[in-house]
Amino acid sequence: MKQLKILIIDDEKLIRWSLEKHLTSKGYETFSAETGEEGVKLFETHHPEVIFVDNKLPGIQGLDVILKLKSLDDEAAIVFMTAYGSIETAVSAMKAGAAEYINKPFAFEEIEVIFENIKSKIKIIKEIQLLRRQQKDIVTFDHIIGETSIFKQIVQLSKKISRTKTTTILLLGESGTGKDMFAHAIHNESTRNEKPFVTINCSSLPETLLESELFGYEKGAFTDARQLKKGLFEIAEGGTVFLDEIGEINQATQIKLLGVLENRVVRRLGGTVNIPVDIRIIAATNRDLKKAVDEKSFREDLYYRLKVFQITLPALRERKEDIPGLADYFIKYYNQQFQKNITSITDSVRRLLIQYHWPGNIRELRNVIERAVILESMSTLQAESLPGEIVSLSEIDKAASEVNDTPLFIEPDLSPFKFNIPPEGVSLYEIEKQIIIQALVKTGYNQTKTSVLLGISRDTLRYKMKKYDL
Repeated sequence: MKQLKILIIDDEKLIRWSLEKHLTSKGYETFSAETGEEGVKLFETHHPEVIFVDNKLPGIQGLDVILKLKSLDDEAAIVFMTAYGSIETAVSAMKAGAAEYINKPFAFEEIEVIFENIKSKIKIIKEIQLLRRQQKDIVTFDHIIGETSIFKQIVQLSKKISRTKTTTILLLGESGTGKDMFAHAIHNESTRNEKPFVTINCSSLPETLLESELFGYEKGAFTDARQLKKGLFEIAEGGTVFLDEIGEINQATQIKLLGVLENRVVRRLGGTVNIPVDIRIIAATNRDLKKAVDEKSFREDLYYRLKVFQITLPALRERKEDIPGLADYFIKYYNQQFQKNITSITDSVRRLLIQYHWPGNIRELRNVIERAVILESMSTLQAESLPGEIVSLSEIDKAASEVNDTPLFIEPDLSPFKFNIPPEGVSLYEIEKQIIIQALVKTGYNQTKTSVLLGISRDTLRYKMKKYDL
């Protein structure tokens, strides 16, 4: 935890001076105010985590100050001080939002005990925030499966970079290649692993909401900003922020993000104070950022700040040797999820999985295995439990071999006698229809062979046959 900021609101100069001296000697940053009004202004400027508030103040009284501070930031830890202690006063202070209560005069030993309680509560709050945002499973590089040489090299490089403290990382790769798992593993194997790992998908939120989520906002920054809200950069203090789909952020947010990377400070929406943050940023995208830079949709300076260390994850079709191992892993996982006992897969299933092109990469493979495990009633995974698009691929390959000596494009007969072309020409509609008819006749109306002959999918062929009433 970074060193806390402390605000002391008390009209007694000696109390303010002694508390400031004691807390400063402990390494805390302190501020003090003589009135409630002045204290509220200091709070809005410096955003301290702990506030000592006296009961009797000139102007607005201590209990009202507590209510005001809590309306600005509900997480503020307030210590209520009074020389006129009573059970009723203590209860009123706690109801108003005070975390602790102390009678004057007090010894510094009492302050230390209270302060330890406050710090424990702050730590618990941060841990709760962390648990709400983290995945339930802790992912390390031991959970990342891959035996191909290129993939092993990527894992080793990622392990090395995870040991650095602040190096910014850019993860590139198609959707579903495992960028989020790599981000988690880098964090969990770094020195930041006991601090928050905060993730946000930059394409899932409107532009204005994304900015307020990342940077937070002050009370009154906009119509619905009824109280102060800390952004994800602040919440992740000491840890890692994972910005998924970074290529989707707008130019205004790009400028603010560049400021975070260069200066390690954030400023809340509607705020005037720069807040230091100690975080590592990992960004990911399936877009070609270099092309986006050339097209002026992504800032060049931000691009180079993000790619201090760039990791490009290969598509699953580029490391097909890993497919059986990944399939086995997902089968074991879903066996536990669905109380199944699938112990193996047939050779035909293994062959089908390897030859499929996996446009959705590992995410698609995981979904396919989940579906297959649910459907399978035997202890060995059968081809019948796989989706049609994977099984039909085998049929198409077989059909392709049978029509291997047949040209993939049938030259249409454009003779005016066959097409009855009028002087002004012939429609493409009629040409396409005649080509499909010729292909169907040539293959004996075998749809699989016809689709191979025409270089289109069976679904497309069926659509066109319906279109032309064939």
